[in-house]
Amino acid sequence: MPATTFTPRALLLDMDGTLVNSDAVVERCWHRWAEEHGLDPAEVLRVAHGRQGHATMAALLPDRPMEVNLAENDRMLAEEKADTEGVVPVPGAPAFLAALAGLPHALVTSADAPLARIRMAAAGLPLPPVLVTAESVGASKPDPEGFLKGAAALGFAPADCLAFEDSEAGIAAAHAAGVPVVGIGPRAAAHRPTAHALTLESLTITPGPAATFTVTLV
Repeated sequence: MPATTFTPRALLLDMDGTLVNSDAVVERCWHRWAEEHGLDPAEVLRVAHGRQGHATMAALLPDRPMEVNLAENDRMLAEEKADTEGVVPVPGAPAFLAALAGLPHALVTSADAPLARIRMAAAGLPLPPVLVTAESVGASKPDPEGFLKGAAALGFAPADCLAFEDSEAGIAAAHAAGVPVVGIGPRAAAHRPTAHALTLESLTITPGPAATFTVTLV
């Protein structure tokens, strides 16, 4: 199969499932929440990946007041911040981020800033220079706001960026923002990313001319 190449001017990176494998924590917390509310944990997790917690709750319990969702979201965030057991880097993430040193890139995550810092540290990964977190936006993925703000913060048009995502909500958000998106990992393949890589290990980053660089998927 021939290699797929992109020549973006900046990268917009999701965190959970894309750089950090936090599935163990996410599954523990949402499994407990599902059981508390008499819901199927598998269905809850299918919706939860990539979204802010209160948006997941609103999708699953649409008749419930938002203030209840926000209060439970705060409780769950506290649980997630206290639980880093099993949080590890996604294969290839350390080398991938090292290759981006000095190149424009931002973290665009549905986690809040404290949780993002905790999980990146637990996985031993450096924080990108620009963070777009839950506090930065008024709407959760799949809304495109996070990716639009990430592109703006880096000073580039969305079409000049390249996003990396693993979830249905995240891939949809990137598409809605007009950002080409590389789906990372097996979960991403079904959600029609612009291109797909099983792991970050199959990517190479090569600096190029005119403030661009080449991302190659092999």
